[in-house]
Amino acid sequence: MEWPWILSGVSCLIALAALATARRLSRRLGQLSEQYWELKYDHGELKSRVKALAPTPEERAAAQPPVQPSFVPLTSIKKK
Repeated sequence: MEWPWILSGVSCLIALAALATARRLSRRLGQLSEQYWELKYDHGELKSRVKALAPTPEERAAAQPPVQPSFVPLTSIKKK
């Protein structure tokens, strides 16, 4: 007669332990997710700062205005 009571008591203790573990893991997951997004944001900021300090050659070429060809008539180049 005592076995069902003991079994139900042990199962209740196991369920409470599982609930406590799940809550702790849920909080930890929330913290890790927040840290991930903070690191991603900081990485983006640092990446933009590095690009501003040392642009690549392609970025420098793109920043310079293109050379506009100008028309020079052949009569102005004639030798006198």
